[in-house]
Amino acid sequence: MRVLLTLVITVITTVAALAQVQPEWIRYQTISPDGNHIAFTYMGNLYRVPVTGGEARQLTFHTAHDFMPVWSNDGTRIAFASDRYGNFNVFVMDAMGGPAQRLTWHSNDEMPYAFSPDDAYVIFGAARQDTPDHRQFPIASQPELYRVPSNGGRVGQIFTLPAEHVNLSRDGKRMLYQDNKGRENDWRKHHDSAITRDIWLYDSESGTHTQLSQYKGENRNPVFSSDETGVYYLSQEN
Repeated sequence: MRVLLTLVITVITTVAALAQVQPEWIRYQTISPDGNHIAFTYMGNLYRVPVTGGEARQLTFHTAHDFMPVWSNDGTRIAFASDRYGNFNVFVMDAMGGPAQRLTWHSNDEMPYAFSPDDAYVIFGAARQDTPDHRQFPIASQPELYRVPSNGGRVGQIFTLPAEHVNLSRDGKRMLYQDNKGRENDWRKHHDSAITRDIWLYDSESGTHTQLSQYKGENRNPVFSSDETGVYYLSQEN
């Protein structure tokens, strides 16, 4: 009995140590604009860690689920989604931690994608009440694109099509995004269907949307290259 008890204690101690050294289910990693830190979600809270490694600093301490961190362009704030009031709304907080300010109040889920180039707005996706002259009713599987002042204020719609994981050029005139053609699990791998995601470029001056990816599988999470002459994105093409 004593040997068994010792074995159990040893296993528990080992598992606890491994959990601290090799945490699993780290998701939604995003690099700070200066390239020095990474914000991520782990077990429903936000953390930040130097890109060189080291101890991660916990940013949120809440019983709700906090995820999808998005850095402001000046690196001083982080927007994120939290279900502190039932469904997921958009919040913003200091990048070093502290109290979070709630920015959206709708009863449907809302997910932040980016700050505007001047950090005045947070751009997010949601299924809100649409304009009366638009024939597509917004649903959870095809959210539309909105923005809200990063210090709080009235929400405005950017456009009605379901654009996700937005990345803006520094002058704000171009916008990369992945489309959403229908209901599909985000974590499904290697499927080949009519609703796999593609990468698009929106030009606000001409009002045009141009499809950039052609692979019929999944294409996701586009970002501009540092000089904004190219585009990086995730794909299962190879």
